[in-house]
Amino acid sequence: MSDSPVNPLAVKNSQDDRSVVGAGSTPAPAPAALPRRRGVGWRTRFEIAVLSGPAVLMFVGFVIFPVFLAAYYGFFRWKGYGKPTDFVGLNNYKIILTDPEFHAALGHNLFIVVASLVLQGPIAIGLALLLNRPMRGRSLIRVLIFVPYVISEVIVGTGFSLMLATNGAANGFLDKVGLGSLAHDWLSDPDIAIWTLMAIISWKYIGFAVILFMAALQNIPDELFEAAAIDGASYWQIQRSITLPLLGPTLRIWAFLSIIGSLQLFDLVYIVWGQYVAGTAGVSTMATYMVQYGRTAGNFGYGSAVAVVLFVISLTIALVYQRFVLRRDTAGALTDKAAR
Repeated sequence: MSDSPVNPLAVKNSQDDRSVVGAGSTPAPAPAALPRRRGVGWRTRFEIAVLSGPAVLMFVGFVIFPVFLAAYYGFFRWKGYGKPTDFVGLNNYKIILTDPEFHAALGHNLFIVVASLVLQGPIAIGLALLLNRPMRGRSLIRVLIFVPYVISEVIVGTGFSLMLATNGAANGFLDKVGLGSLAHDWLSDPDIAIWTLMAIISWKYIGFAVILFMAALQNIPDELFEAAAIDGASYWQIQRSITLPLLGPTLRIWAFLSIIGSLQLFDLVYIVWGQYVAGTAGVSTMATYMVQYGRTAGNFGYGSAVAVVLFVISLTIALVYQRFVLRRDTAGALTDKAAR
């Protein structure tokens, strides 16, 4: 029998395969194909539209549309009724940016922003750490701290305006206990009125911060504290090295809410000091300035322009804060598709 011709290329390929695989080894399995992601079907899109449609319509109708409408009215001198016809262009915005009273109101807002963070933050963290430890009457203290936050601003403002008046309960109490020399005009004196406002704001809103921080403390595993205590760390070292870093996300979110709320502060100032006294007492804000020179003065076009400026300032600060402060917190919330 004659030998069949041998293909040299096939012999070379078989030798290469044996040299790669080797004796006693198994070939590597082929990589599994990734499953293809199905697109969103029409049924899912219909369900999303039905469920989110009412919320989107409400948001557009009561948030987005009023912003654009205010921007439109800001170009007119308008009395609040009828079609605006007295076009003034950018004159309203020019007056706002050059008005010393608006500058003072903006300065008061910025002071409240900084003072709220500096005063409320440490006090709220200290109270949260205290109430997170086992103690008698802890539930009652929690309720008492949180109650001021749920009380209406109208009630709070009215109560403090009566209490802190010249002949009010605060000065009367000081006279009764022999400290009449400390009695003061807490609301009208420009030197201390802003600090009176800060005391009212702190009393009203510090309960919200305490509840946030206490909720965050409940999510910190006890094993971390126990391990640190075994290693010889003191109580304050544990709080500084473990508690505060893990409270970081909650602290940044609370600071963001506090900043936005301080920029838009209106109700407490308006109720306690009134639309005219607020400016002379040195506690006016951009919102009270808007009402005084917009609605009260009968120039709703100017008030709309102030509202637009307030919106732009708040939006700018919010975007900058989110970009440089909240970036580390929002980065972990990205979906796989967005991460790619």
